[in-house]
Amino acid sequence: MPAAPAAPAAAIPAATSHRTSPAGVAAMLGSGLSNQIGAATGSLAFPVLGPVGVVAVRQYVAAIVLLAVARPRLRDLTRHQWRPVILLAVVFGTMNLSLYTAIDRVGLGLAVTLEFLGPLTLALAATRRRVDACCALLAAAGVVTLMRPQPTTDYLGMAFGLLGAVCWAAYILLNRTVGSRIPGARGSAAAATLSALTFLPVGLFVALHHPPTAASLGYAVTAGVLASAVPYLVDLFTLRHVPPAAFGLFMSVNPVLAALVGWIGLGQHLGPADAAAIGAVVTANALSILTAYRRPAEG
Repeated sequence: MPAAPAAPAAAIPAATSHRTSPAGVAAMLGSGLSNQIGAATGSLAFPVLGPVGVVAVRQYVAAIVLLAVARPRLRDLTRHQWRPVILLAVVFGTMNLSLYTAIDRVGLGLAVTLEFLGPLTLALAATRRRVDACCALLAAAGVVTLMRPQPTTDYLGMAFGLLGAVCWAAYILLNRTVGSRIPGARGSAAAATLSALTFLPVGLFVALHHPPTAASLGYAVTAGVLASAVPYLVDLFTLRHVPPAAFGLFMSVNPVLAALVGWIGLGQHLGPADAAAIGAVVTANALSILTAYRRPAEG
């Protein structure tokens, strides 16, 4: 999610129109930019807090936002409901920690592209169309190019990016289960709260051993707001006004936005081969969604 996955589908009424309004496009663009700028801003705190400290602060911010929006009654949850919530809480923390560690080691554009493979793999695995097989091959070619051996290749950083992809895919599957057992966004709010509580001792340890400066703390809080609060609230609005296919298509732009933000904001330059590989992954997702969306429309 991306760093911040989309708002839970169970909490969002389906869009009633197949047209994407200008306001919806602006909202999606703003959400994507906010997400990637937030991730880039959080990386500025790495020298002081490290990825773990930044993720801890972000978990706190996400929990505060979701609690304010959903207002879950944790005491009313049953054991049957708590089981997927606990798993989702683990995924929340692991997903953000793996992504931020990957950003620290391989850069924003590559890290987000690798993480994006999670939902892309789920989407391609759910169909049996020939065009999706071609899209899978195109995406695979992009991944092979990104992970090709080079003198400075950081395979550990790439491994964290792929772990983030697995976590994002798990988030999608778990969120469906949570949404079916707990109405609205209360399940996600409970998971975010549990994840934040888990990170309390982590945040305390980081604060004691690496006292945060005002600047680093500001960067981390800003990352939490831009990469968690803003995308979540904007997505609640967006998914009420745009078709799901359009939203999914725009999500594929996030690796491109991440590469641009990393280049402009952090000075992280990508070579022609890396840029082409990111383009292949984005194109694979776009083609899969466009062809799937047009076929029912034409029928």
